[in-house]
Amino acid sequence: MLTEKKKEFIEFMMDSDVLRFGDFVTKSGRNTPYFVNTGNFRTGKQIATFGKFYATLIKENCGENFDCMFGPAYKGIPLAASAAAALYNEYEIDKPYFFNRKEEKDHGEGGSIVGYKPKDGDRVIIIEDVITAGTAVRETMPILEKAADVKVKDMFISVNRCEVGQNPEKTTIMEIMEDFGINIHAIITVQDIYEYLKQNGSYEEILPKMEEYMKKYCVFN
Repeated sequence: MLTEKKKEFIEFMMDSDVLRFGDFVTKSGRNTPYFVNTGNFRTGKQIATFGKFYATLIKENCGENFDCMFGPAYKGIPLAASAAAALYNEYEIDKPYFFNRKEEKDHGEGGSIVGYKPKDGDRVIIIEDVITAGTAVRETMPILEKAADVKVKDMFISVNRCEVGQNPEKTTIMEIMEDFGINIHAIITVQDIYEYLKQNGSYEEILPKMEEYMKKYCVFN
């Protein structure tokens, strides 16, 4: 259901040039009429606003029932930082966050983990932008498992693309739930974006492309 809050988020992403429409290719090699690139956030106001949306989603789904937040390199780093700040500013929930380097340091403090050092038994939530093929999650889990014996039950993303994974009858998110036991929470879904464009009335050109893409690649519960 397209709520006012979801409309606000979609318009915010469009205004920030993060949600774009046209002809793009996803990481999985699929041609898509829409693209989400959180790397286009460029100002303090934008990333602070984005963090508030994440903080609300985290509060609604986890409350304070987690120990730390992880942002996978690279796009997950500013997202985790902004979400952690917003959780404190909006809800007075003060949780540590950490992220990884793509390459381990062999000097200074060394290693690949920066920020909070997770401990055995920690309940970690992952902060990411978008999941398409699930590659990032499959790369992230070994990093967390190497850092400590942690539990990862929840992951937060901006957009659920609802796309099929390796099994044509299941979405990537369904597969991640089955493979890792992770619940994935999204601020909006591709259906919300489509419904917004349909209600807006100014995107007649893009609607057939969205419909074709969703019919070809999306699975809905």
